[in-house]
Amino acid sequence: MKMKWILTSVMVAGLFACKTTRPAVEKTADTQLLPGGPAWAALWQQRSGEYKALCLQAYQLAALRLDQYVAAKGNKALAVVTDIDETVLDNSPYSVHQALAGKSYDDKSWMEWTAKAAADTVPGAPSFFKYAASKGVAVFYITNRAESERAATLKNLQQYQFPDADDQHLLLKSTTSGKEPRRQQVMKDYEIVMLFGDNLGDFAATFDKKPFEERNAAALKAAPNFGSRYIVLPNPMYGDWEGALYNSSIS
Repeated sequence: MKMKWILTSVMVAGLFACKTTRPAVEKTADTQLLPGGPAWAALWQQRSGEYKALCLQAYQLAALRLDQYVAAKGNKALAVVTDIDETVLDNSPYSVHQALAGKSYDDKSWMEWTAKAAADTVPGAPSFFKYAASKGVAVFYITNRAESERAATLKNLQQYQFPDADDQHLLLKSTTSGKEPRRQQVMKDYEIVMLFGDNLGDFAATFDKKPFEERNAAALKAAPNFGSRYIVLPNPMYGDWEGALYNSSIS
């Protein structure tokens, strides 16, 4: 069931009461970015045409690129690898719900949300991955959701008829959030031609656990891959960039 929790006028008024002009973010005790920040980001994700346009642009470009990879196929089977959250499934209702309760992310509430299997799709995602499957390209879902979320995650994907939404193609987090070992697992039997994600760590290990200056430099160095092999989806709500600001990372 499609769920959209839109911010109320009461909340909007409360958020306007906060200061909106700040210099660069500093790690100080009185830095107040939550829960108002993700709430505004979720509102943009739910309500703006620009968000939808960016997602559609990404997936339509991906279809053109995929045709090129399929045409040049060798002997090895082809695969695409995708993240799930904010790449194929939209979890903005969770951020809004937490903000309305005056809270930010926590594992318990997140598990309660994913257990509902109620996330809507990111615009363009279902049609692209169905198209990839029609071309004989396998789809692998590499996500940092926990093993306990497997059944609900598959249910949510299957609700929208995502291809290869089964145990074999769903690679969940094990001991680390780093995705490179799972990508290597796929590469044993497939040539990964494209990767999809909202976080740089969805594409290569070179972006993992780096301060923001190094992540930015790595992104510039990888420029030829973006729009070709790496397809990035917008996510203003959360990501490794938050930890990178403080020279830390989500483990």
